[in-house]
Amino acid sequence: MAIRILSSKPISLRAVFHSLNLRNFCSNALQHSDPPSPDLVNEVSRVLSDHRNPQDDLEHSLNTFSTHVSGNLVEQVLKRCKNLGFSAHRFFLWAKTIPGFEHSVESHHILVDVLGSSKQFAVLWDFLIDMRESNCCEISPHMFWIVFRAYSRANLPRDAIRAFNRMVEFRIKPGVHDLDQLLYILCKRKHVKHAHEFFDKVKGEFEPNAKTYSILIRGWGDIGDGNEARKLFDEMLERGCSLDVLAYNSYLEALCKGGYADEAYKIFRGMKSKGIEPDACTYSIFIRAYCESNDIHSVFRVLDRMRRCNLLPNVFTYNSIIKKLLKNEKVEEAYQLLDEMIENGVRPDAWSYNAILAFHCDHCEVNRALKLLTRMETDNCIPDHHTYNMVLKLLIRIGRFDRMAELWESLSAKGFYPSVSTYSVMIHGLCKKKGKLEEACKYFEMMIDEGIPPYASTIELLRNRLLGLGLLEQIEIIAGKMERSTSCSIQEFAKVMRGRRAFRTSRRSEETDIESD
Repeated sequence: MAIRILSSKPISLRAVFHSLNLRNFCSNALQHSDPPSPDLVNEVSRVLSDHRNPQDDLEHSLNTFSTHVSGNLVEQVLKRCKNLGFSAHRFFLWAKTIPGFEHSVESHHILVDVLGSSKQFAVLWDFLIDMRESNCCEISPHMFWIVFRAYSRANLPRDAIRAFNRMVEFRIKPGVHDLDQLLYILCKRKHVKHAHEFFDKVKGEFEPNAKTYSILIRGWGDIGDGNEARKLFDEMLERGCSLDVLAYNSYLEALCKGGYADEAYKIFRGMKSKGIEPDACTYSIFIRAYCESNDIHSVFRVLDRMRRCNLLPNVFTYNSIIKKLLKNEKVEEAYQLLDEMIENGVRPDAWSYNAILAFHCDHCEVNRALKLLTRMETDNCIPDHHTYNMVLKLLIRIGRFDRMAELWESLSAKGFYPSVSTYSVMIHGLCKKKGKLEEACKYFEMMIDEGIPPYASTIELLRNRLLGLGLLEQIEIIAGKMERSTSCSIQEFAKVMRGRRAFRTSRRSEETDIESD
């Protein structure tokens, strides 16, 4: 709601022109498309993170940045603060009050996603209604797809369906493409029964095609119900839908996942007689099915058949075979497959290398692990945090602290900035090594200085080690540094370091128990 300030004093002509010129300057400056500096995005995001409560004076703290606001800055901050729905919405409204600034269509889409991701559904609907009433931005079907996804992720499938039914309130007539999106999103989150029930209610109002049926067939396959998939495929045939290889692939995959691989193979053999040519995806379905059943012989039989047909598996299928080979201790064969991928122009991803790297780390093969890390960089595959976490953990475990320090020092030059999980690998590993507690404290303080909130389990471990050695003064020094942090979360954790607050475990089960500690 705009606030108009009335003045009883007469305004000079010069002041009017000055005001107009300033407004034009602001308009041009605020709408520029130059990307904001990462430091500015970090600072504004930190303010939003530190002012989460409704009583916090967020707007006052944001006023410092009013001269730096641009469309790009708003979009980057909103993307960064995906789980801060309430603060992000207040930031959006604050930016709207700056003279000459207008939000982009993209920023409206991002805020809808942010509000949905943080489960602020009441605020989300108020925001959509405000958009409809003010006509400030066209409400597109894509915005509703974002809403479907948010409800589905929150395990609220019925609310996702209600959102579909509300599209007409926002002057959108849903079509079969919107229906497909809803069904796909529900099935992706395993809400297949709700998706199928809704489809049965509305299929007379739309013209469902092979794609619509394939979404539901694949959904039933993902939860291992081949019988329901079979019923839908038969219904699709009865309706006279034009079938293509994608429809067959969905059905074959559903049958394989449901335990009907033999039936699927018979259908596969009859595809060509129906004028459907199997593609690489068709063969890959059977490769993955045989991997699941640990039938390595059949995996390579299908792979050889693909080669004869000049078809290539994608990286996901290659990774499935590599994983199965490693499970059977066939690491050399995994390397051969990695080489084949590169020779065939199928670029391995970080997962391809990480699977083999995990094997070397599990077997304490440090030289081979480091050699593979170097190969990743040579092959232009960017290592991710799992890559570095595994290698750092291995180096600490076998006591190669020189190589550990060398690798850590090289991370920033490689463009990798440690996350909370990487710091935790260092701290947990060093805490368990004799004489390395001081180093563990050093990495903990580095994490605090970076403004990264630690895991509660990391604080507990470090505090207990210090307490066990009677280093109460060191606990107080670290807690004091935490209290001086600009992050509210770190400030709160100071109480945990001092032992005045119970520990809470969350954050995806403390990053899978600190990389399977």
